[in-house]
This record gives sequence, C-alpha cells and structure tokens, in this order.
Amino acid sequence: GDLSLPLGMKTKFMENTLKAWLLSFLHLFFPRQCVVCGTPLQEGEEAICLKCNMDLPRTDYHLCADNPVERATSYFFYHKGSDFRRILHQLKYGGRKDLGETMGRFMAAELTVSEFFCDVDVIVPVPLHPRKQRMRGYNQSECVAKGVAAVSGRRRCTYQRADACCCEFLINSGISEEREASGYVLKFVICVLF
Repeated sequence: GDLSLPLGMKTKFMENTLKAWLLSFLHLFFPRQCVVCGTPLQEGEEAICLKCNMDLPRTDYHLCADNPVERATSYFFYHKGSDFRRILHQLKYGGRKDLGETMGRFMAAELTVSEFFCDVDVIVPVPLHPRKQRMRGYNQSECVAKGVAAVSGRRRCTYQRADACCCEFLINSGISEEREASGYVLKFVICVLF
C-alpha cells in the first residue's frame, strides 16, 4: 500500500518543520534565556529553566489546612535581593507580558492537582490604576489570569474601573443572571493580584 501522507498533512508538516528551523536559526543569534539565572533555555523549557523551576520558593499556601482565607494562595515568595524577583520585575516593568501568562499556566497546573479550582466559577484579574496601566501598557494581573484560565478551564473576566468591586462586576457582566438561570449560584471567584 501507499504510505504517503495526504497533501494537507504534508503541507502542515512542512510548515511546522520550516517554523522549527527558523526558530532554531533565530535562537542561534538571540537565545532564549531563563529569566531568573540567564542560562539558555533548553527545548521544552519556557521562561525559566528546569533548575530554577525546581528551586522556585513556592508558598504552597493552597495546601495549608489552617489558611485563614478560603482559596487564597500565592505562587512563590518574593525576597528582596533574590534572583527570583526578576520574574516579577520583568513582568511588571520589563514589558514581558508573555512571562505573566507562562507563570499563570505554571501556577494553575500545580493548583489543579490539588483541586483548588473545583468550586471556582470565574477568574478575575484585579484592575490596575489607569495611570499605572498607561505607563506599563498592560495589566500584569490580566496576563497571569489569562494563563490561569487557560489551564484551569475557568472563564476569565475583566473589568476596567479600579474602584469597582467583584460583586458589582459580576452583577454588571451578567454572570450572576447566567448562574441563576442555570440553577446554581457562584461559589468562588478567584481574583488575581500580581
């Protein structure tokens, strides 16, 4: 029998191969580096290298039974002078929106294992003051929330007013009406502050 691939599959294979070669060539001159330690990233690593990912000072607050706030967590500790502070600095001041989404995906992957999202309906990034958003050009919490929503499978919503509260947002966005119409009420809303 004929083992050749259909034309559409051949085209897609060639596009992917060409893209991989071009990216490899580009990385010869502009290597992707770990945001924490600066070493070149290996194939399959994203934003931070495996060593730095293993050494990341995780809080594991989501695993604490005595956590005073239900469903509250932080991905890692910030220590002044630590190399890991570069993650936050690059996200907030270095224009690295991609880093927020990546770290959001990493965090959500770890939280999903612990069933952190089992009763969560909505991911809401905390708004940034309009002046700061104009200076940065984006809201870093929105970037992290995008990554969290992508992995958790939860809906990500945004609101613009810095003085708005989550309840006002939920009522104005129609989410409350949606949930009431379907027979259940919102249990948890995860607000992302970064």
